[in-house]
Amino acid sequence: MIEFLNPVSKSILAHKEILPTGVLGKQIEVHHTAGDLPDLNNVKFALLGVKENRNDVNYIGEEISFDAFRKAFYSLYPGNWTHKIIDIGDIEKGETVNDTYFAMRTVVEALLKKNIIPLILGGSQDLLYAQYRAYDTVGKMVNLVNVDCNFDLGDAEKPISNKSYVGKIIVDKPYNLFNYSTLGYQSFFNPPQEISLMDKLYFDAYRLGEVTKDITLVEPIMRSTDIIALDVTAIKSAELSYKNSASPNGFDGREVCAIARYAGISNRATSFGIYELKDYKDAESAAMLVAQIMWYFVEGVNFRIADEDFSNDKLYTTYKVPVDDEVLVFKKSNKTGRWWIELPFISNVNNKLKSRTLLPCTYGEYLGATNQEIPERWYKARRKNEV
Repeated sequence: MIEFLNPVSKSILAHKEILPTGVLGKQIEVHHTAGDLPDLNNVKFALLGVKENRNDVNYIGEEISFDAFRKAFYSLYPGNWTHKIIDIGDIEKGETVNDTYFAMRTVVEALLKKNIIPLILGGSQDLLYAQYRAYDTVGKMVNLVNVDCNFDLGDAEKPISNKSYVGKIIVDKPYNLFNYSTLGYQSFFNPPQEISLMDKLYFDAYRLGEVTKDITLVEPIMRSTDIIALDVTAIKSAELSYKNSASPNGFDGREVCAIARYAGISNRATSFGIYELKDYKDAESAAMLVAQIMWYFVEGVNFRIADEDFSNDKLYTTYKVPVDDEVLVFKKSNKTGRWWIELPFISNVNNKLKSRTLLPCTYGEYLGATNQEIPERWYKARRKNEV
């Protein structure tokens, strides 16, 4: 993968030297010389920039730089972390956008095979397609969560763009996608037919107001996901303080950092991408907010707790709740207090699940079941396996 990676800029290397002792910039090993990557042994995170934005529907030739972000991220102090971070530099624009996709997919796939979590800084969000395709060799179905004000489903028959790429993810072979969730969508940015299609595909869609009303509902969604992406246009423009941020509505800084921490805590999440980034040299607060989002994801990973040994009944409390003709089985971890609901294997259909599966849920969904309300996520997951 080294042939696709350019070292970080000399200005960042110079900035790194003057940072105070103890900050991330003094601890992160950096790709500083072409052809000479940092040692990947015992590494948990690899920071990767991808300078591609030509499939942005509003592209007019802008160049991307991640220098402002790196300066902000390097200046932060780590928490009580045990995992090592390296910065492997940037993937420049290829001769074509497909060349960039290939390079990104190759690098991300190589990192995943070494159990390293890619921390991706990206231009236009169609790069999420390459992030997803890196999982082609993983050998299992994957879940994807997109923190975005748009669904970005688009038309799979038309050329890919930053507003139309999820359709390609769904229809292109090999079929790896089991579930797609959007957090923070805003109805007025999405065609009614796409809202309807999300429902028909049994995908999960959570409106901005629903998430901001109770940010904790993000946790079970993230707990079952492999790939996480954040479109920075989901953040309100006043928080991002950047002239090209389009919407006055969106997540505030604290909310988006909480979402990133929930993403990191997920034991299943293996890649994290932040997209629609610009050159933030004249928007230091925007660069710092993106740096803090990444910091909270790393913080979450460092505080992961393994509580998914479902073979040991002593680690769980099981609750059986009769609802109509069903008996819903809930499990609560005695270690963390997290909840799951059992999704039964349906023997007479050729479904994607080969055994009983435990689906992350909330205590509120358990209480709802005791009041004869079937959890929507349970219903959608079951219906998805019957089709």
